[in-house]
Amino acid sequence: MKPTPPSDAGPLGILGGTFDPIHCAHLRLAEEAREALALEQVLFIPAGQPPHRGIPRSTAADRLEMVRLATAGNPAFAVDPGEVFATGKSYTVLTLERLRAAHGTRPLVLILGADAFQGLPGWHRWRELLELAHLAVANRPGYAPHGRRWPGVLAPELEAACAGRIHTDAAVLRDAPAGAIVPFDMTPLAISASLVRDLIHAGRSPRYLLPDSVLDYIALHHLYRRT
Repeated sequence: MKPTPPSDAGPLGILGGTFDPIHCAHLRLAEEAREALALEQVLFIPAGQPPHRGIPRSTAADRLEMVRLATAGNPAFAVDPGEVFATGKSYTVLTLERLRAAHGTRPLVLILGADAFQGLPGWHRWRELLELAHLAVANRPGYAPHGRRWPGVLAPELEAACAGRIHTDAAVLRDAPAGAIVPFDMTPLAISASLVRDLIHAGRSPRYLLPDSVLDYIALHHLYRRT
């Protein structure tokens, strides 16, 4: 029997990524999602073996530790090491199945950027994601506006999957464990992990693009230096 959480357990946000390294745009996305969607907590899940990207520049253990350091000061943030310690590819659907088994009927909210959302048809077993969680889609510069103007922009199979699921009121996330799609706006920050890596590789400072604790860890372990 699946465990059932207390009736007052609020929606749990889920933010996955390679985090190579984690930076301030990741943290700001999580904080704005937490606030806009009334999430009780945001769970950061570093990918162990990301299936849609090249081999990360730092080890899974290093990336996990950097996420732990970056989130340590926020009691609404937590870190899940499940994908790092898994033996196979880090498929989101497998992680959501694991979290659903652990959290019973608690609402789970998968946080995605608009770019990732538009690419969902290329994900492993992507149609099952909405059976396991809600989707919260953050609007990002350079991608189609969200909301009612999605029709005609998304791939036909994704547009069909969205039919009847898009809501503008985040309160819907508390009504069911999964199944809704809620767009929200985020502050555009032109920060990327590749930018941070390139700066370090070039011998330049990425300070203020990522937390000092992460920057200190990178320096201590000589990550992203010239090879």
